[in-house]
Amino acid sequence: MGLRDDLDRFREVGDQRRQDLEEFISYGDLGGSRPDQVKIPVKIVDLPEFSYDKRSMGGVGQGQGGTPQPGQPVGPPEPGDGDEEGEPGEEGGEHEYYEMDPEEFAQELDEELGLDLEPKGKRVVEEIEGDFTDVTKVGPKGTLDFEELFKRGLKRKLAMDFDDEYIREALKIEGKGPESIFEWARSEERIPVSFAWIEEAYNEIPADERTKWSSFEEFEANVDQTTVGQRIRRDGIKEIPFRREDERYRHPEIIEKKERNVVVINIRDVSGSMREQKRELVERTLTPLDWYLTGKYDNAEFHYIAHDADAWEVEREKFFGIRSGGGTRISSAYELAAEILEEYPFSEWNRYVFAAGDSENSSNDTKDRVIPLMQEIPANLHAYVETQPGGTAINATHAEEVERALGTTGNVAVTRVTQPDDVVDAIYEILSTEDGAESDSQ
Repeated sequence: MGLRDDLDRFREVGDQRRQDLEEFISYGDLGGSRPDQVKIPVKIVDLPEFSYDKRSMGGVGQGQGGTPQPGQPVGPPEPGDGDEEGEPGEEGGEHEYYEMDPEEFAQELDEELGLDLEPKGKRVVEEIEGDFTDVTKVGPKGTLDFEELFKRGLKRKLAMDFDDEYIREALKIEGKGPESIFEWARSEERIPVSFAWIEEAYNEIPADERTKWSSFEEFEANVDQTTVGQRIRRDGIKEIPFRREDERYRHPEIIEKKERNVVVINIRDVSGSMREQKRELVERTLTPLDWYLTGKYDNAEFHYIAHDADAWEVEREKFFGIRSGGGTRISSAYELAAEILEEYPFSEWNRYVFAAGDSENSSNDTKDRVIPLMQEIPANLHAYVETQPGGTAINATHAEEVERALGTTGNVAVTRVTQPDDVVDAIYEILSTEDGAESDSQ
């Protein structure tokens, strides 16, 4: 095995040492990352390289001044010379971090979960001129489409053209005047000739030639009609009857460049029942969703709402650590979310409203206020994450009520997280609901 094979093998091992993305989301240190940079621990693996024995640096026969002579004793080893012995290591293996931006994180998560969410651009940020593909009937002369003008004129030429010699010969049938020949030409032969032309042509024929053919049968037996193609090959095209209505002017297609904007409202229950383990499950679910959406959209804005019986907006850094001793009224958070979203028209912004808590809520608040508010707030996706370690408590009915009322609407996801191993499944359920809603709307 050569050095190249060794290098490839070590790189493969190093890649395997990087924490599995699911393991990182479920158990890793999410706090070590920033909103724009995800840091995943990597076990250090030293790549192979050439090393030289320091005791042989001089080589045979190349001693320097002061080199000991044969039989001369040598002093004690210098520090660092030779192999050193020491106590067994007591510290764990060193770690570095594999850093990825949110876009790479989103790609990795898509691959791992089998998702393919393609966000829509909504807000028009620029209009640019594309190819000259739009055509109108008026415009500057410099944009006149000569090719289109020629095609339309030629089409008319071919539609109007007829074998004038054939008609002139027909006018020489004994006893047939302009009226009868016009009726024969238009109704039987489908020749696009006007009565005025026939009348003028008949007047040009000398009187002694108007009896050349005794009948239609004799005329047809002796005179053949030439096709348009035959006449063009024989005579060419002398003129094309252009008309004003044939003119077409080229204009550039106006292309709207749309920016993919998203606003995310993260809502978290901070009431007294939300103890540390529940808060951690909330963080493990909502944080990767933030990274994912940041990576998917051109412009992502986030708002964080904490609530007990009342709701207030907080900075991201404080969002997951707040705890209060108050009761719970989830509708207060949705009321504040509706106010914030007034600054982000749904026609221009993709909207996500993610809420998380232990499903405990004040009596009738879910049915009377939360569900109507979720129905009134237009959003790509509403999601509720229930965090109840060990299973749902008797009075934790919020998730069930939302699921029962809105679970079939197509843009509402309800998930339950009882332990870290449930987090990735919850994220998949949320994002796959959005994936389906996106597909349905396209």
